[in-house]
Amino acid sequence: MVVLNKIYTRTGDKGDTALGNGARVAKHDPRVEAYGTSDELNCFVGVARLHASGDTDAALSRIQNDLFDLGADLCRPDMEQDATAEYPPLRMAGSQVDRLEAEIDVMNAVLEPLRSFILPGGSELAAHLHVCRTVARRAERLATDLATRETVNDAAVRYLNRLSDWFFVAARMANNSGKDDVLWVPGANR
Repeated sequence: MVVLNKIYTRTGDKGDTALGNGARVAKHDPRVEAYGTSDELNCFVGVARLHASGDTDAALSRIQNDLFDLGADLCRPDMEQDATAEYPPLRMAGSQVDRLEAEIDVMNAVLEPLRSFILPGGSELAAHLHVCRTVARRAERLATDLATRETVNDAAVRYLNRLSDWFFVAARMANNSGKDDVLWVPGANR
């Protein structure tokens, strides 16, 4: 368990930070960008939860916890367990991806198939979920970019990919099961 007795440490005052394995890197390192964006996404999920209730709020709560798991995974570059580590690295698991897929399937079953692209918006919750969707896509791009340079847990990348799909379908659900989706009209303002 993490214990934070002091919030500021002054160790990052020169522009570097510690990864989960203790290595120090620049604060703009691709790994820091990836897990920092997952933290940003978690904040946006918290804002979306202000407009959610019931099953949607419970699912968003699970996602917030998963996003902390994701940050812990991404901040630890060594995929092999270090024998000297105080505790084993926390890694995203395929079961977390499977849960998202199952939830997407349940939500999608009640939605009419899309016949047009939709514009982000509609209800307050849907608008916030669309923001979450785009930040999840950015986190995914950063994680896949990182994976071209270093080893990244495949389940972490798959989770981010599925999570953006989850937010899209959940946004449609928040728009009266898709009935209040705002449809794109190509060339409408020419």
